[in-house]
Amino acid sequence: MKRITLPARPDWRDKARAVGFGFHVMYGEPYWLDDAAYTFTLDEIETQIEEPSQELHDMCMDMVGDIVGSEEALDRLAIPEDLRDVVQRSWQRRDRHLYGRFDLAYDGTGPAKLLEYNADTPTSVFETAYFQYNWLTDQMALGALPKDADQYNSLQESLVEAFEQFPKGPIFHFAVMTDNEEDRGTTVYLMDCAVQAGHRVELLDIREIGIDAEGRYTDLQDRVIDRCFKLYPWEFMLREPFARELARSGDVFIEPAWKAVLSNKGLLPLLWQRHPNHPNLLASYFADDPAASALTDYVRKPLLSREGENVTIFRDGREFVSAPGDYGDEGFVVQAYAPLFESEGGFAVLGSWVVGDRACGLAVREDRSRITANLSRFVPHVIID
Repeated sequence: MKRITLPARPDWRDKARAVGFGFHVMYGEPYWLDDAAYTFTLDEIETQIEEPSQELHDMCMDMVGDIVGSEEALDRLAIPEDLRDVVQRSWQRRDRHLYGRFDLAYDGTGPAKLLEYNADTPTSVFETAYFQYNWLTDQMALGALPKDADQYNSLQESLVEAFEQFPKGPIFHFAVMTDNEEDRGTTVYLMDCAVQAGHRVELLDIREIGIDAEGRYTDLQDRVIDRCFKLYPWEFMLREPFARELARSGDVFIEPAWKAVLSNKGLLPLLWQRHPNHPNLLASYFADDPAASALTDYVRKPLLSREGENVTIFRDGREFVSAPGDYGDEGFVVQAYAPLFESEGGFAVLGSWVVGDRACGLAVREDRSRITANLSRFVPHVIID
């Protein structure tokens, strides 16, 4: 693993705008970097990223049934008591799921370490699957990369194949907070994948979802929502005023409700408990577990934190760096600290994609902080042997 620089494509901003990638700048800062890349060898991708990601996903899936069947585990994960049956029934039905992204710490010298599983509402899918691949082909054509360069990136075809597995209903709805440009862009891209898979699709703002007299979810045209991808986290869904209707909604939503237990940081200590000393896991405990006191270099994370909010890194038992936010009331986990790949570009975290049940792609984000947050930058990757 190395970070390299190369000339940016002269027309990359025009290309970004042409495909709706307006969020290549966010919060006044560059989000997409066209003049840098992370390089990997093929063996490194296969043995250090793809194979461990597949194993981690299989381990996570093996945990779901035990978690949803345990009131103690659901307590630990702060799943609302009156809606646990929604999560449990979703798993009992084996509601079909779509995708997720592991965040991994890997510096090129040792096993990749799981930081968390974004199993419910991962973004950066468009950048990974589409724009990153176009960057690769353009840079090869320009001579900036060798003709035999490659990428760990079968994400788009995997998504289309996954959408093909969903029944073809009248309309496949896609719900998102449409005023969030990044979330909207992610959702529109996934809609396009669904269209390629033969679905008729409709975009709506999640705040526009209604409920009819029979308790069914409806869109603005009063059409019943039979299938809905929602880029909106289950921890919010389970606390919304309409949550009481979820028990009657069946398998309408994607991701399914059982994903709430995998997208929760409480998964980390449960994995460690089942697979102690696994090479791709970091020692992890619930914050009130006496065993946590043995850690001196560690990270404290809220169960439901997003974009690094309220995450604190401790070195030698002392607070080293922290991020503000609005999480923490739900509880914390602590996880042994793992250094990220560090370069002049900052600190890089690997996002390893899983679609359905198959590992299939890589995204790299770097941040000036050791805590990857909403100002991180997306940097393309390339395989060069």
